[in-house]
Amino acid sequence: MIMNAKSHRKIKARAADRMFDFFNTIFMLFIITVMLYPFLNMVAISLNNATDSIKGGIYLWPRMFTTYNYKTIFENPLLFTAFRNSVLRTVLSTAGGLFVCSMAGYVVSRSEFILSKFVTVYFLMTMYVSAGLIPVYFVYRDLGLINNWWVYVLPGLFGAFNVIVIRTYMQGLPDSLVEAARIDGAGEFRTYIQIILPICKPVLATVGLWMAVGNWNDWFTSYIFASSRTELTTLQFELMKVLSSALAQMSNRQASALAQQGAAAFENISPIAIRATITIVAAVPILCVYPFLQKYFVKGVHVGSVKG
Repeated sequence: MIMNAKSHRKIKARAADRMFDFFNTIFMLFIITVMLYPFLNMVAISLNNATDSIKGGIYLWPRMFTTYNYKTIFENPLLFTAFRNSVLRTVLSTAGGLFVCSMAGYVVSRSEFILSKFVTVYFLMTMYVSAGLIPVYFVYRDLGLINNWWVYVLPGLFGAFNVIVIRTYMQGLPDSLVEAARIDGAGEFRTYIQIILPICKPVLATVGLWMAVGNWNDWFTSYIFASSRTELTTLQFELMKVLSSALAQMSNRQASALAQQGAAAFENISPIAIRATITIVAAVPILCVYPFLQKYFVKGVHVGSVKG
């Protein structure tokens, strides 16, 4: 009787586990569908005839397949230059920003640094108080960064929020690691490079991904500080100009001024189709990088959020 009762309980437990797995799988498939649908919808619209896209009703596949939207974007003569600038900017700004922010985070994470709390509060205050665009423009002008390629890199090397996140992660590391390095004769910089940084891969990958996405998606810097030189253009800025041209052509289709400026080249596109195409073109490089950083990204966000 006892064996029968145990067997019955095991059968019920296995049945409950199978039911849980079944409903959990259904739920996860639903979540995946909800998450993927907006992106797949954008792909369908970008591959659909622009005039037909205005009618709506496009979901997961194009109704009138065409690659004209992508052809319109890739025919831009500045696209290669813009792509090169965006890649170089993203790589240099992210690498330099991680180095600077991690050094600052290491300093303020050390308990023996008596001004740690004051500096941390000072960093936090810069996140809430901003001088505005005009003073920033004057500072960049005085530093010679206007219409200078380094305007993409130097101003973004330091970020208060990134420093706080890295500092929070470093504070959770055992003090014995630093003490052992000092006993072995290592200085602060060597300890930071050889001991601390290798352990901080999760948070560095997390912050690095934030920086990379921010730099990759930024077009405003080009528009305000480097729009006078075409060789300094970036991919997002060029895509923004294409979208603006499509919007202008849509609202002023009959205007003779636009016709003289080549509005006829946009007669087969629409803002809806161009917006979807731009979204896909801009998102693909980040989507290619994210899988390699995913395991670090999840761990870094989790640890950085629960440690204070």
